[in-house]
Amino acid sequence: MSSLKPEIIKLNSSDILRTTMNDYFLRLKIANETKTKNIAWCTSVGPVELLYSLGFEVFFPENHAAMIGASKEANKYIPTATAQGYSPDICSYLTSDIGAFLQHETPLQKSGFTSVPKPDVLVYNTNQCHEVVDWFSFYAKYFKVPLLGINTPLYVHELTSNVIKSISDQFKALVPELEKVAKQKFDLDKFRDTIKLSQEGCALWKKILETAKHKPSPINFFDSVIHMAPIVVMRGTQHAIDYYKILLAELDERIKNKVSAVPKELFRIYWDGMPIWYKLSNIAKLFSKLDSCIVTSTYSNSWIFDDLDPANPFESSALAYTKLFIVRSDDIKQNVLKEMMSDYSVDGIIYHESKTCTRNSNNRFALQNRIFKENHVPYLEINGDMNDSRCYSEEQSIIAIETFIKQLSTRK
Repeated sequence: MSSLKPEIIKLNSSDILRTTMNDYFLRLKIANETKTKNIAWCTSVGPVELLYSLGFEVFFPENHAAMIGASKEANKYIPTATAQGYSPDICSYLTSDIGAFLQHETPLQKSGFTSVPKPDVLVYNTNQCHEVVDWFSFYAKYFKVPLLGINTPLYVHELTSNVIKSISDQFKALVPELEKVAKQKFDLDKFRDTIKLSQEGCALWKKILETAKHKPSPINFFDSVIHMAPIVVMRGTQHAIDYYKILLAELDERIKNKVSAVPKELFRIYWDGMPIWYKLSNIAKLFSKLDSCIVTSTYSNSWIFDDLDPANPFESSALAYTKLFIVRSDDIKQNVLKEMMSDYSVDGIIYHESKTCTRNSNNRFALQNRIFKENHVPYLEINGDMNDSRCYSEEQSIIAIETFIKQLSTRK
C-alpha cells in the first residue's frame, strides 16, 4: 500500500456543480423575498415532481441538515433541540436542523439568506424515514402552514398491486390540497413532463454511478455524495440533466485516459449506510492513502428511479418511491447487496452503523452475517453518526479501517 501523502483528485465538474447549486439557492432566495413563487418543503425522496409541476420552488430540509453536518456545526445545535424535549437518540438531521433554526442560524447565510426560506406547505414521504413527520410537524406548527404527506409501509417484500395502488392514491390525494396552496389547477401534461425530466436525470445519475464498475474507478463514494445534490433537490428539472451530462462526460474521459479517483486503486470497497458528513474529507484521504476506492454504496444509489414513466405518472411514482432499497424487506436488501457487490467487483464491505439513523443502518439484525456466509466477502462495522460527532471515535475507526485493509491485502 502507498506510503505517499494521500491525494484527492478533484473532479473538474465540481466548479460547475457549485454554480448549479448556487443557482438553485438563488431561485429559492428570490421566491422567498419576492413572493413571486410559492415554496414547498419536501423530503429527499418525496413527491418533488408533483411540486415542481405545480410551480413551486422546493426546499429540502434533509439536504440542509447534511450541509450542517458537513459544516461541522451540528454539535452546536443538537443540544438546543434536546433542550426542547427532542431525544438525542432520534435523527441527528432533525435535531441539528431544528436546533440551528432555534438559534437563528443556517449554512445558507453564506448565500445571502437570513434564515431558511419560509414554506407555504410541507410535504413528506415516510419511505426514507418515519421521523420526518415529527420533523415537518414542528415547522408546520411554527409557520402555521399545511402539512401533507404520503405514508409508505415498512419492510415491503413484494410490491403487490394493492401496495402500489395505496401509495398512488395518496399521491393523487395531494393534488387538490396542493392546488389550494399553489392557487393554480393541476395540469396532468405538466406532471408528465416533469416525470420525464426526472426519469432522464435518474438515468444519467445511474450511468454516472455505474462508471465505478470500471477498473480503476473514475469516481468514488466521496465524490458521489457531493455530486448527488442535483438529483436530490432538482430531480424533475432540466438543471439536473444539464449538470449530469457534463459530469458523465468527464467520467467517460477519465476512463478513456485511465484516470482513477484513487491514484493507486488496489482494493474496491462497498459502503453501506449514511455518510459521516463531518469527517468526509478525512475519511476520503484515509482510503486514498490505503489505495482503496469505495466504489459504490446503498446511499448514493437511493436516487435511481428506473420505474418512473410519464405515461403513468402517479402509478410509476408510487412504484419508484416504494421500490426504494430502504423500504424493502431484509431478504430483498440481501439480494440487492449481493448483486451490487458482484457487479462492482467488491473486495470488502464497510457497514456504518449510524447511531441516530436506524433505517439506514443495515447491520443491526445480522444481515451482514447472512451475506458473509453466502459470498465470503470480508466486512467491517464502524460506529458513528451522520451529524452527531459525539457518536464517532475517529482514532478507533482509523485503526479498524487500516487493520481491515491489511487483512484484505492478505487475500489478494
